[in-house]
Amino acid sequence: QSRLVESGGGLVQAGGSLRLSCAASGLTSSIYPMGWFRQAPGKERELVSAISSNSGGTYYTDSVKGRFTISRDNAKKTVYLQMNSLKPEDTAVYYCAASRPYFTRVVTTTADYDNWGRGTQVTVSS
Repeated sequence: QSRLVESGGGLVQAGGSLRLSCAASGLTSSIYPMGWFRQAPGKERELVSAISSNSGGTYYTDSVKGRFTISRDNAKKTVYLQMNSLKPEDTAVYYCAASRPYFTRVVTTTADYDNWGRGTQVTVSS
């Protein structure tokens, strides 16, 4: 498995923007479906967005549609989450995760992700 390292989190005012990055390192020649998850205190970890291996399919949870955009650069082994119009409700630890290379479609089942980053804190002040 590749190591996944998130970056780009921080403190931002409501209405602001952040761009999260998830870089994969290690020995791999495969491309994986990727997802961004988040977990706030007292809440279950939820899938925020996901992208297929070839970027042909994307998924967004209803609460972020129109505000967040997932993208990837396979040459750089990096997945991004552009977050605009941030709300205090977006405050959480954000995790990137990789599924398996044999999945050709966007993966929306948490159990199908088996490689996780450590997470990056996003705090949105009001």
